[in-house]
Amino acid sequence: MRKIALIPFAILGLIACNDGRTREKGDVDAQSLAAVDSSGHNHTIDSTQAIQPLPAVPEGAKVFFVNLKDGQKVKSPFKVEMGVSGIALDSAGAIREASGHHHILIDQGDSFPEGAVVPKDSVHLHFGNAQSEAELNLPPGEHKLTLQYADGIHRSYGSKLAASVTVTVQK
Repeated sequence: MRKIALIPFAILGLIACNDGRTREKGDVDAQSLAAVDSSGHNHTIDSTQAIQPLPAVPEGAKVFFVNLKDGQKVKSPFKVEMGVSGIALDSAGAIREASGHHHILIDQGDSFPEGAVVPKDSVHLHFGNAQSEAELNLPPGEHKLTLQYADGIHRSYGSKLAASVTVTVQK
């Protein structure tokens, strides 16, 4: 009989763990803001901290590939020079107005969604130490490279601060 009496409490416990809200588009949790920059530093916002909104993109700000043109043929490894104007280049960590750092997306489309944290893996490269150049080693074939700017905690500025080129890596 005691086992049956505990079932209502177990159900009550499950209900108490859910506040009944559904997640809205702008809602963010601490886990989604965990990111690791290229130096291996983990930038995680504590869930007790207030999360600042994504900083505004200054009028006229843009990112661009300095040394690569759309349709260019290259041999691996090749140098990528990343340019930015109208917004400061800064290292990852703190959220600062009118600043950010580069990411290169390899074969991942034209931009990363605005406000979404850019993951770090072999096709989402982070340059959280304010680097403006890199060397890429890609297999032969056509590759779309997207330069994506993000804030101090790797939240994408979206298509406003993205630029893409397609390169053909030759053997």
